Amino acid sequence: MPLERPPFDTIALVLQGGGALGAYQAGVMEGLAAAGIEPDWVAGISIGAINAALIAGNAPEHRIDRLREFWQTVSQPAVWPDALSFLDAFVEPADGWRRQVWNSWSAWRAITEGQRGFFTPRPPSAFVGSQPPDAASFYDTAPLKATLERLVDFDRINAGEMRLTVSAVDLETGNFEVFDNQHGRWRKRLRAEHILASGALPPGFPAVAIEDPGPLEPSRASGAPRRVHYYWDGGLVSNTPLSQVLDDHPRRDTLAFQVDLWSARGKLPTNVIDAQERVKDIQYSSRTRAITNMQAAEQRQRRMLRELLELIPPEERARHPAARAAAQQATARCVSVIQLIYQDKEWDGLSKDYEFGAVTMRSHWASGLSDINRTLEHPHWLARPEGDDPFATHDIHRR
Repeated sequence: MPLERPPFDTIALVLQGGGALGAYQAGVMEGLAAAGIEPDWVAGISIGAINAALIAGNAPEHRIDRLREFWQTVSQPAVWPDALSFLDAFVEPADGWRRQVWNSWSAWRAITEGQRGFFTPRPPSAFVGSQPPDAASFYDTAPLKATLERLVDFDRINAGEMRLTVSAVDLETGNFEVFDNQHGRWRKRLRAEHILASGALPPGFPAVAIEDPGPLEPSRASGAPRRVHYYWDGGLVSNTPLSQVLDDHPRRDTLAFQVDLWSARGKLPTNVIDAQERVKDIQYSSRTRAITNMQAAEQRQRRMLRELLELIPPEERARHPAARAAAQQATARCVSVIQLIYQDKEWDGLSKDYEFGAVTMRSHWASGLSDINRTLEHPHWLARPEGDDPFATHDIHRR
């Protein structure tokens, strides 16, 4: 049954990067859509940027169908997609070592064949001699560009009905670049290349070349060529765009669904393979719970600053430069962050971010749907924070 819109100015969906694990985010979105909760803003990095574009680039009634079409497409190998697919029905209910073997097979096929509508291996001749940045990779992502242009309406994105923010890293400067359809220099200019750039994780995927944006209404005399920049995956700098959402101006009452694909918490590894997997978890989790705690502390300080300013007479606040500067930092807003973090299954392993098999994809999607449905069983989590604390966090896996 659809729920009433939660009482916040902004409802944000924050999507972390994580490759094949991104089907979990699609399941979360299906649960939100079924509950009638439509985000005003979707921010993503890497595979989160792809899911974000599929959401923002389609009408509400088509979003889940487009997400499903994307994930059903990319969960097929690029070569002989039907080979052994008849075994899916036998493997799907299995667990333990049987699923581990099947997942390893699917991961091997992803490495050697690529994934349909996503990436294909480059021929060995491509590694002879020097290559331009947009060709220096093991795989070609031209199929992904075609898939995005088929499934995403970029005119709709640039119209700005829903805010979309994706991020990448400039190869030359190492700076974090934010592509936003409503604000900044990329406003109304997002294309498939910006989504590709956010997910261009080297050395697997190539850098993406994007020209500097010109003026929205270029003059006839403006014919000078614009500089081309090359971008890599935003997860190299930060795999979680939560800070971008909570640091936005003006500061508004915000409900953020933070959907993460890597858990900073995990078991002690007992072998080298497990140790490598644990490194990935720690590296790409980006310490999202620590970031949330930092944002909570900052928000409480801003609330306290506002309360202190209210003790100063208005004419003194207007006259004193320090008081005017403090007023810019103070806020009375409230924030609620609902965390949904993918939990590893016993058959997950080192290849979990590039194991795109259809069986695994459906499992990840079902996990996301289950977690958001369990989350929505606590309707008070969708309410504004009560009492004096302006920042609340909720997570079914910490209860």
